[in-house]
Parts: sequence; C-alpha cells; structure tokens
Amino acid sequence: MTSYKMKKYITKIVMIAILIATVISCKVSKDIETPKDAFPENFRSASASTDTTSIGDLEWKNFFTEKDIIQLIDSAVARNNDLQIATKNIEIAQYRFTQSKWGNVPQVNLFVNASTSNPSDNSFTGMNLNQALGQKHIDDYSAGASLSWEADIWGKIRNQKKGAYAGYLQSEEVKKALQTTIVANVSKGYYNLLMLDAQLDIAKKNVQLNDSTTNIIKLKFDAGQVTSLGIQQSEAQRLSSAQLIPLLEQNIAIQENALSVLTGSFPNSKQRSIQLSSIEVKNNTAIGIPSSLVSRRPDVKSAELALKVANANVGITKADLYPSLKITAQGGVNSFETSSWFNIPASLFGTVAGGLTQPLLNNKKVRTQYNIAVAEREKAVLSFRQSVLVAVSEVSDALVKVEKLQLQEGFLKERVKTLQQAIKNSNLLFKNGMAEYLEVITAQANLLQSELELANIKREQLSANTELYRALGGGWR
Repeated sequence: MTSYKMKKYITKIVMIAILIATVISCKVSKDIETPKDAFPENFRSASASTDTTSIGDLEWKNFFTEKDIIQLIDSAVARNNDLQIATKNIEIAQYRFTQSKWGNVPQVNLFVNASTSNPSDNSFTGMNLNQALGQKHIDDYSAGASLSWEADIWGKIRNQKKGAYAGYLQSEEVKKALQTTIVANVSKGYYNLLMLDAQLDIAKKNVQLNDSTTNIIKLKFDAGQVTSLGIQQSEAQRLSSAQLIPLLEQNIAIQENALSVLTGSFPNSKQRSIQLSSIEVKNNTAIGIPSSLVSRRPDVKSAELALKVANANVGITKADLYPSLKITAQGGVNSFETSSWFNIPASLFGTVAGGLTQPLLNNKKVRTQYNIAVAEREKAVLSFRQSVLVAVSEVSDALVKVEKLQLQEGFLKERVKTLQQAIKNSNLLFKNGMAEYLEVITAQANLLQSELELANIKREQLSANTELYRALGGGWR
C-alpha cells in the first residue's frame, strides 16, 4: 500500500467516525444540581434580612487590625506546612486536569522492531524457508508509527475533563478552607495569649494585696486582737494566688509554642505590643443570607464541586455501557533484510482498522460500577446538605455567643466594680476593728476570681467574633 492510499483510507475512516459521533452523540446521563432547599431563609438569632453583604467578604488584613496578629497570620499563610501541602495538592490536580485535555487527541507511538525466528525443519515454514532462501532462520525488521483514537460518542472523555476540572477546583477550595481555620486559630491563639498575660498580671497584683493584708493581720496579732489562725488563713490565701503564677506562665509558654507550630517556626516567644483591655470588641452585624455561604465558605463550595465530580463519574460509567468506536492505524517500512529495510516505496506497509466494541461478558461488572457511581452521587448530595447544615449551625452558634457574651461581660464588670469597692471597705473596717479578717480574705478571693473571669470573657468575645468571621467564610482572601 502506498503512503497516499494509506492516508486516504485513514482520512475516510476518521471522517466516518466524526460523522457518527456528530449524529448520535448525546448526553447519556443527566446531572443533578445542588438542592436549592438546602438553605434556610435566615440564620437563627438573626433578624430577617435580604442584605447579601457580609463580613466574610472582607480580606483578613481588613478584619484584623492588630499589628501583631497580622504579622503572625502573614507568617502562617507563607510558612504553615499544612498549607504548603495543600498547595502541592492543587499542583497535582492541575496536572491531572491538563492531562485530561488530551483525551480527544489520538495516541501516536513510534516503533522500531527487529526479530528473528528459527522454525522447525519439519514444519511447513521451515521446509519452504530452506527451499526459497537456503537458510534456516528468517529475520524481520520494522519501523513506523501506530495510531489509536476513540470517538467520544457518549461523552465519556468530556466527562473525564469535567471531573478533572472539578477536582482541581475542589483542591483549591480545600486549601481555602484550611487557611480560614489557620487564620482563625492564629488570632484566637493570640487573644488567648493576651488573656493569659492579663490573668498573670491580676495574680501578681493579688499576691501583693494578700501580702498587705497579711502584714495588717500580723500587726493585729502582735496587739492581741486576732489569733494565729488569722495569719494562717491569710497566708493560705496568698499561696493560692501565688500558685496561679507558675501555672499561667506555663500556659503562656504552651500557647506560644502552639502559635509557633501554626506559623511554621520552632518554639519561641511571641511579641505582644498591646494589652487585652485595649482591644475593642467589634460589633459585626453584616452577616448576609444563608444561601450566600456557597460562594463564601470553601467547605460548602468543595461539597458542591464534589457533586460535580460525582456527576462526571456517573457519565463516565454510563458511557462504558454503550459501544465504543475505536480507530487504529499502523504504517511504516518492513523488510526481512536490513539492506532493503528502508527501500522506498517497496518496503512501505500500512494497516487501518475501525470498529465498535460493546461490553458483553463483563457487562454486569460495568453496570455494577455505574450503580456504585450513582450511589456515590447520592452520597455527594447528602454531604452537600450536611456541609450546609454545619455551616449554618456554626454561624448561628457564633451569633448567639457574640450576643450573650456581651451581656455576660456587662454583669461581670459590675460585679468586679462592686468587689473592688468591697475590698476597700473591708480593709477600712478591718483596720478599725469593725470587720473580721475572714471577710477581708473572702472579698479578696472573690475579686481575684471575678477579675480572672472578666479577662476570660473578653477573650471569649474576641474569639466569638473571629469564629463568626470564619463561619461566614472569611479568612482565605
């Protein structure tokens, strides 16, 4: 066969295949969209609103204003090992998507083959070989190219592209979701560090106050106005306050180490250029509507993309149930002597074949794979609904925390103020013999506990605002 005839036959078969694919091409499976009823109209603890603006749209550098937090988050985004792993996963997914684009391109391979065979002298081939060539072996030399192409009649290759692209986008959403968590954890860790600093300062001041009270009791003991029990009670209260100091210092070091891990560095101290009391708790009222979470929350978007991947897999496995049209061609030069191997056109050869292949004995296996893909798609729908439930619940939780913690802080501030006044009054009355030492000690213990709680409430308020920001999808921009 001449090269001209070979090209002519290949062109004819390819044109027939394209014509068949164009005429009978159809979508063998129908995609399932994300359920519209998965979202409630409004968040719990939020008034009915149609405003779609949300603090989740803010870049984290605009949401967090403290210089130390911005530096820590910058370091975490750049150096956190989990985020770097997620970046590599995106790179891998991109390679897979790029590879899927070549699904419609024919597979072409170059080959060079050489073989020799020694048939039996008593075989038909051996006897004729000896008579024709006067030798007992025959050589064969080939060089050329082979082509293989499958027509995408049922959308199998198209669905492979869709699935790979959705998988690539999903890997990006996974990284975004991880970043929102890391940004939130860094900020909450820093707020916790400031709370521990405040509590350490409270404990040290309380020890000083206990020392002052103990000295007064000792003076009264020397004057015979109280027993040694008063000194012992006061000393016990001082030791209780002093015990908090190493405990808080321990917790500070542990929190600093945790922040070091998040920021991709070895354990070290963390700079604090601001105090807990000087940070203003933001009043974040812009939360948007629940249906907007699919565009803001990476985990919800990832669940939506997982459904697209499942849709693509259903299409791929459904296409496997139908006949596939494949075209193969091979051409080059062939000779049984090396001297005439590249003798053109005498050594030219070519073969072209095209045919439909329908699963028969393995049809049950292919159909089972299709049924599994359908079940996986149903799981993807349920996973999407669950991701929405979790997202809406987290936003609702954060909203009620922000509201109720503010009320708790108001009551606790009044309690601290009252106890501070009680300390002054009890000390004055005790010095003048109008109060017992137990009243002074009790007032000091109550003030210590209340001040520690107030610092903790402030930290919880800041963390609740951060959690609301994260729950609304903020932190990855």
